[in-house]
Amino acid sequence: MILVALGSNLETREHGTPRETLEAALKALPDYGIEVVQRSSWYRSAPVPVSDQPWYVNGAARVQARMLAEDLLARLHEVESRFGRIRRQKNESRVLDLDLLTFDDRRTEEGSAVVLPHPRIAERAFVLKPLVELVPSWHHPVTGETAAEMLRRLPASQAVERIL
Repeated sequence: MILVALGSNLETREHGTPRETLEAALKALPDYGIEVVQRSSWYRSAPVPVSDQPWYVNGAARVQARMLAEDLLARLHEVESRFGRIRRQKNESRVLDLDLLTFDDRRTEEGSAVVLPHPRIAERAFVLKPLVELVPSWHHPVTGETAAEMLRRLPASQAVERIL
């Protein structure tokens, strides 16, 4: 199973609101050899860490791709670039964020071309809430915990509300 997190908190002329941008990004993925099998609802969340940025729209998708994890991550970055994402600093506002969360339960080390599973899954309610909806049976390949178990441990200050 391959899982991808999606997020946006900036409007664009070409695609519109963050939610419209995320919808357009999902439609663009097949152009890069990435088939969307299933997606979560959209969720609204405050920026993490807390800042004066606009709130995010987030979701998750289960995808299929006939490529290595490293190539998939590179293609996700190509999609981000196509939508206008420019990486300048950590935790900045963004037009589009596509994170590879897990790739067939593969485990890699920090410093690898792609770190799997994504190292901050357990810290982010805006990732876990869509995962609970999308694949409630998913278990973290290292800890064995479900997304729901990890979500319950997070502080209530990480407000995430379903919008569709």
